[in-house]
Amino acid sequence: MAPLRVGVVGVGMMGTDHADRLVHRISGADLVAVSDPDTDLAAELAARFPGVRAVEDPIALIADEHVDAVLIASPGFAHEEQVLACVENGKYTLCEKPLTMDAASALRVVEAERKGGRPLVQVGFMRRFDPEYAAMKRLLDSGELGRTLLVHNIHRNKVVPDSFRSEMIVQDSLVHEVDVCRWLFDDEIDMVTILVPRSTSEAADGVRDPQVAIFQMAGGGLATTEVFVNSRIGYEVRCEAVAERGNITIGLGQGPHLRRDNHYGGHIPDDFRDRFGRAYDLEVQAWVDASRRGAVVGPTSWDGYAATAVSAAGVAALATGRPIRVNLADRAEVLGGAAG
Repeated sequence: MAPLRVGVVGVGMMGTDHADRLVHRISGADLVAVSDPDTDLAAELAARFPGVRAVEDPIALIADEHVDAVLIASPGFAHEEQVLACVENGKYTLCEKPLTMDAASALRVVEAERKGGRPLVQVGFMRRFDPEYAAMKRLLDSGELGRTLLVHNIHRNKVVPDSFRSEMIVQDSLVHEVDVCRWLFDDEIDMVTILVPRSTSEAADGVRDPQVAIFQMAGGGLATTEVFVNSRIGYEVRCEAVAERGNITIGLGQGPHLRRDNHYGGHIPDDFRDRFGRAYDLEVQAWVDASRRGAVVGPTSWDGYAATAVSAAGVAALATGRPIRVNLADRAEVLGGAAG
């Protein structure tokens, strides 16, 4: 098959990282175009790679007949227009989270994709591709440990900019654990509670950090997540799944740590690119391979919509201090039997 001709929209930290990944570490793909409102930055990135064009208008890049697929790494507020343009032009799309900024617009993307008659959108929840998370999922799905009862997550950043506000902790950080919990339990989140302890003095004024989220799953499972974005330690992401006959912990720097039958079974990275660099490589490679064969793998537009709906409930829970029920559309009604 001919290489997949990929355009990247948004060339900030993530877009630049993905562009470099496509050129140097991904097989079967050619980076052919980039676009960003900062046209100088886009031109500078394009000049680093032979044959790559800088396109001023991202919608023009999406519609370009010489672009087969689009990787969207622009800010979340631009995603709806850009992803809908990809669907309209029949372009396979890898969209960094969030799919969109609110549940209503995310649902519009799901519905547009369904009306188009085929799945095109993969959402960038890269943890599903991380070897440790993937090993945990395989073991839980095997039934060897019985039913999954509880999931405990820790998500710590060393530091974030002062512009990173309390609501962003839910929408931009906790959203990863939203997808992880839905995926590990293979179930939807029914209720969200956000608890806020004493805030760290290292956070910007008015920022409520850390936060503890409690997810009640529709099928009865329960998940807890500590999100602490100014921990000053490093980038720590850990996950423990508690099942009927054992439990698994990942993120300890030593591979999945399994405890059962009275038996069991480092380095703290500086940021997410160190911890999840391999996951990003596998995610983008899987997207390229699937797009070349006319398929979509990994998190779908429905997963992006569901995560956005849960995040919206989380923001409301943060503001009220009360449990908030997730307002999720009926999946079967929305998708009409199509793949989600």
